[in-house]
Amino acid sequence: MLFFNFSDIRLLIIVLVEAFTVGTLSTNCYVASCPDTKEAIVIDPGLDFSSEAQPIYDYIEEAKLKIKYIVNTHGHEDHVKGNAVFQEKYNVPICIHSLDAHFVENLENAKSSIIILDEGSLLQCGNETLKVIHTPGHTPGSICLVGKQLVFTGDTLFAGGIGRTDFPGGSMSDMGTSLQKLTSLPDYLLVYPGHGETTMIGEEKRTNAFLNNKSENLLF
Repeated sequence: MLFFNFSDIRLLIIVLVEAFTVGTLSTNCYVASCPDTKEAIVIDPGLDFSSEAQPIYDYIEEAKLKIKYIVNTHGHEDHVKGNAVFQEKYNVPICIHSLDAHFVENLENAKSSIIILDEGSLLQCGNETLKVIHTPGHTPGSICLVGKQLVFTGDTLFAGGIGRTDFPGGSMSDMGTSLQKLTSLPDYLLVYPGHGETTMIGEEKRTNAFLNNKSENLLF
C-alpha cells in the first residue's frame, strides 16, 4: 500500500481547473492555474451577459491568480463572446488558431493583441506547458490544449460525443483526422470539453462511438 503526505500530493497537482457554465448554450469556461506561481489562463469565456463574469472574477481574486492569457479553442460566438470583458479587466492577449482568428478580429470591443496559435504552439502557465493540437472539423481553426495530466478539447470531443460538423467551415473528414490525433493521447488524461461533463481519454476510447467508428450522427 502507498502512502502520500500533503507535500507529495501537491507535487502531483500541476494545474488546477475551475469550470464555470456560461451562456445560453451552457459553454464550459475554464480558469486553469498553476498552484505554485498563481499564473492562470481563461479558456472560452462565452458569456452572453457581462454579469456572468462576476463569479469568475471572484474566484480569480480569492485565489490570488494572475491572468496571463485568454484562450479560445475555436471562434464560435458561444466561446469568444466574453473576450472583450476579460481583456478590459485583465489587459491580456487573446490566443486563437490562425484559421479562426477572423472571428475575434471582427469583434467590435477587442482591445488587446492577438496571439496566433498553430499546431505545436506552446502556452506556458506557471509550471504547466499546454501544447496546441490543431483539430479542425467543428471549425477550420479548432484546437485542443494538451498538458501533462489533462486536455481541453473545446467542441472537438465531448463525453460520449463530438462537435457538429454541419456549420460553415465544418468538415466530417477533418473531424475524423482530428479524432485520430486524440485517440493517440494517453488514457489517463482528463478531458475538459467545451460543453458537458468532464471525462477521460481512456473512457472515450472505450465508449464513445465516434472514436470507435460506430456512429455517423452529429451530436452537438
